Amino acid sequence: MKKLPFLIMVLFFILAFFLHLLALLKIFPLFISIPLLFLSIFVLLFFMNQRNRFKGF
Repeated sequence: MKKLPFLIMVLFFILAFFLHLLALLKIFPLFISIPLLFLSIFVLLFFMNQRNRFKGF
């Protein structure tokens, strides 16, 4: 069940990358695709870097 959020984030990254490629071909607006791609990379890296940390007693 832990793999489901990771899979959703990877699919979101692939979708954002595809939209960015369309934006570079001037089929989709570039000012929408750039924040989506940045957000997808940020969330994916944040999720991959998150660890179970000891928060104290």
